[in-house]
Amino acid sequence: MHVIAKNKKAYYEYFINETLEAGIVLTGDEVKSLREGKVSINESFAETENGELWLINANISSYKNSSKILISDEKRKRKLLVKKKDISTFQGKVEREGYTIIPIKIYFNTKGMAKIEIAVAKGKKLYDKREDKKQKDWNKQKQRLLRSFK
Repeated sequence: MHVIAKNKKAYYEYFINETLEAGIVLTGDEVKSLREGKVSINESFAETENGELWLINANISSYKNSSKILISDEKRKRKLLVKKKDISTFQGKVEREGYTIIPIKIYFNTKGMAKIEIAVAKGKKLYDKREDKKQKDWNKQKQRLLRSFK
């Protein structure tokens, strides 16, 4: 598994409930851009539309050697390939419980196929974010203290 891009803000801004691997429909130029690592999923999310799951606002830059005539929108909607059962489960959580579907990472699997890990997540409040930061700082400080006593 070769990880291309991670959504580092996801674990800071959301409580991750459930994750799922999905395929992603891309053009040839977009695949080449992925191989170069020119992708950003920090501001992206997924939503259901007509029983299909779509990735919205993911920025995949255009390939440098591609034809200038066929340049497509870098933030276009991209279809995610997921089973109908999983889509209905995710859609139910989004509609009833106020969850959001966010991408966690994009990677190439062992067969060379582009995959995206998506998660059903609930947004954190400001005090939750502060608590996580305190906990993270405390863990760092504990590690420093333990190293100094060895």
